Amino acid sequence: MQEGKIYRQIIEKIAQDGGLTFMQFDPPNYPSEAIGGIAKIAEENGVDAFAVGGSLNAQGKMLNDALKQIKENSSLPRILFPGNISTISKHADAIYFMSMLNSNDPYWITGAQIGSSFPVKQLGLEVIPTSYIIIEPGEAAGWMGRAQLIPRNKPYLAAATALAGQYLGSKLIILESGGGAPEPCTKEMVAATKKVLDVPLLVAGGVRTAKFAYDTIRAGADIVQVGTAFESDKGNLQQMAKHFKEITSAVKKAGKEKK
Repeated sequence: MQEGKIYRQIIEKIAQDGGLTFMQFDPPNYPSEAIGGIAKIAEENGVDAFAVGGSLNAQGKMLNDALKQIKENSSLPRILFPGNISTISKHADAIYFMSMLNSNDPYWITGAQIGSSFPVKQLGLEVIPTSYIIIEPGEAAGWMGRAQLIPRNKPYLAAATALAGQYLGSKLIILESGGGAPEPCTKEMVAATKKVLDVPLLVAGGVRTAKFAYDTIRAGADIVQVGTAFESDKGNLQQMAKHFKEITSAVKKAGKEKK
């Protein structure tokens, strides 16, 4: 499968900057009237892309309206981050086409993907084949996906699972500790996993602070995806601008040091 425009942009930005910040933009967690303003200040303060979705409620009109508002106020890529097969919209630029490799339920490994393949094609969405790997504590993502959680103190298990995902054809690997996790997966796990990969590594869940963001990129991750940390600002644009800048600056610093 030929690589799409958004994926090529991501690869080029990683090569240029060494580390990227994606905002997980889950529409139900933001005031609808603030979405456009948030998108604008996110771009102004160094965010590289939006991963839109994540929760069960991110679908239908709410999802479509959020994507349209983001597009009207920002030129950044809008990548669907599906929490279910309804998190699909023609107003996005691309979609993480994810398989949860360490789920105990075949639905999350191949079933949801089969159920959504025709709609994704009909909408003309760019597909980014993605291996989604759930790390302790897993939070809601682990519970919903019936994941066999990878222990935080077993970096080699994450690395082996990620490598298997790459060999199966994934173009992106996500290590996910779960939204609301107290901290991201360990620096040792990030380093061990990136060491065996030739595709980008994204770390999500628990990236709550600029220090966590810095440490994660410095350890080898290509992208941090941040959600809960920004949601805690409750749509306060001034506070969000400050928060965006702190985290994206830490990521850029780590990316330069890593290169």
